[in-house]
Amino acid sequence: MAVAARKGRTTAFPHASITTTAWPGFLDSWLSRIPLPKWALIAVAVAVAILLLLFLICIVRCCCGKKKPKKKERINLCGVSNSTTASLVQPEMEDLERGVEQMRRGKLQYSLEYNFRTQELKVGVKQAVDLKAMDSGGTSDPYVIIYLTSDVKKRYETKVYRKTLNPVFNESFTFQVPQAEVPESTLVMQIYDFNRFAKHDIIGEVRLPLASVNLQHVIEQWSELAVASKVEQEHLGEICFSLRYVPSTGKLTVLILEAKKLKRMDSHGLSDPFVKVHLILNRKKWKKKKTSVKKNTLSPYFNEAFVFEVPFNQIQNVDVVISVWDHDKVTKNEPIGKLLLGCRATGNQLRHWSDMLSNPRRPLAQWHILQPPDVVDKALGLKSHLKLSLASR
Repeated sequence: MAVAARKGRTTAFPHASITTTAWPGFLDSWLSRIPLPKWALIAVAVAVAILLLLFLICIVRCCCGKKKPKKKERINLCGVSNSTTASLVQPEMEDLERGVEQMRRGKLQYSLEYNFRTQELKVGVKQAVDLKAMDSGGTSDPYVIIYLTSDVKKRYETKVYRKTLNPVFNESFTFQVPQAEVPESTLVMQIYDFNRFAKHDIIGEVRLPLASVNLQHVIEQWSELAVASKVEQEHLGEICFSLRYVPSTGKLTVLILEAKKLKRMDSHGLSDPFVKVHLILNRKKWKKKKTSVKKNTLSPYFNEAFVFEVPFNQIQNVDVVISVWDHDKVTKNEPIGKLLLGCRATGNQLRHWSDMLSNPRRPLAQWHILQPPDVVDKALGLKSHLKLSLASR
């Protein structure tokens, strides 16, 4: 029985071994049918495994990875062909011609004649050609405004010509200009497009400094219209005066010396100027004095001194207003220009005042450009309807 048992175990063992080695035997039999060496089959298997792994990685990155913002692309002209580079930096001739056409505003023909005996400048506005179209229909309604920079308020206008880019004006205008002021004046001729329901658009302008023109002969010429510059501030004139302050005595001396290039206020091209000096304490009018009137001149010489008593403890609270006026017997006197001096002043006026305080007992003279009266009045901010009863010391 023992022998039989051993035989039974011996016969059972082979059946167990066949059961455990059935799959490898099948794989070996399947691989043996492929006509490739074993090393080639291993290489193919490794390659397929790598491809599957890469495929899985790509799927994970596409589904789970966050999209990063793209950086701005940079164009490197070195990597672009020569023809393309030229097209990027150099416009075509058609584009250049189109740009020139947009810049063109037309031409204006005019004439100038100066009468040295009567000191009159006669300006003739002849015609304009090839004006820039300002209306939607491809035309304009042009007219011309003429003035001198020495007196911007005195302006002349031509008639309006409807729906044309080549108007013929043939109009003349006369300015009263003293011979001494001719080199300092500039003739401005501006062409506008008339619009009944909106602001008039400026087409272009011609600026002609009279110093560059020989007015010994009659001049007739064409000029290209340029882009209109900003409206210049009206020149009101200049004034020279000195300031002197003595802290020990509290005396402030204002010496009005002279003025020049004053604005013309009278119809005959001159003015009758005089100067007022106001002292203002704590934004309230305090004291005032004025010079004599100089008849028919734009460059008066005064040389008149005014002394004010201002205590040293009040000098920081005092403003000095120097104003130039045009005297008129019939109507009200008109201000030409003003200046504000004191600790609240700015620019050259503040510097002049500071120099006076830094150099006691020493008179300091300086030229100043007159400012518009309304600008100075606004800066003063005077308290109205209040009077200050402060006795002079």
